Amino acid sequence: MKSPLTTIAFDADDTLWHNERFFRLTQDRFAGLLCDYADADDLANRLLAAEKRNIGHYGYGIKGFTLSMIETAIEVTEDRVPARVIRELIEAGQEMLRHPIELLPHAQRAVETVAQDYRVLLITKGDLLDQERKLAQSGLGDLFDGVEIVSEKTTDIYIDIFTRHGEGPDRAMMVGNSMRSDVVPVVQAGGWGIYVPHGMVWEIEHAEEPRSALRYHKVSTLADLPQLVAQIDPRNT
Repeated sequence: MKSPLTTIAFDADDTLWHNERFFRLTQDRFAGLLCDYADADDLANRLLAAEKRNIGHYGYGIKGFTLSMIETAIEVTEDRVPARVIRELIEAGQEMLRHPIELLPHAQRAVETVAQDYRVLLITKGDLLDQERKLAQSGLGDLFDGVEIVSEKTTDIYIDIFTRHGEGPDRAMMVGNSMRSDVVPVVQAGGWGIYVPHGMVWEIEHAEEPRSALRYHKVSTLADLPQLVAQIDPRNT
């Protein structure tokens, strides 16, 4: 039987390597710098609101996050934020951009295993230069047949990518930790959406789990991915 699955794509941040925890640590630093002006919960809500407003302007990633922190600092201090605080926020963003990549458990082995039999892609969103840096430092670059760094992950984007790099979304799989970006739009496009929970999820990435979708699956860790692929692929039945 001819396999319906020919292409497997992976998300990057918090699927293959750590990312969100560095944002959380920086946000704690942000709260400490502005504790005289607002409590941590209020700051978190205001920062999230700023990030939502600014995605269309700055996109996803550390640079947009840093600008949103600065904007929030100006807002909560009513334009009186000390210059040293602005400087420290900029330095915090720069530190994030320099932070070495730490692969998540089973990430390399999972990609290496499926790459033996399938076309393997990396599909990630965020700042182009930062995502290229992370990929280069990860040591996984040579395993991918294609890399797509996009401004947003939508059904149309996935259809386009899986058509250009494969035989269309109906013969493709996307593996990631974001229900909103990595799973739901792929399932809607006709592909397999594989959810790998990470534990730390940015609030903007939350979405309802498509439990009734036949092509939706959830694995505990990437260690379980090769077995799931074997179950889906008729060549292994």
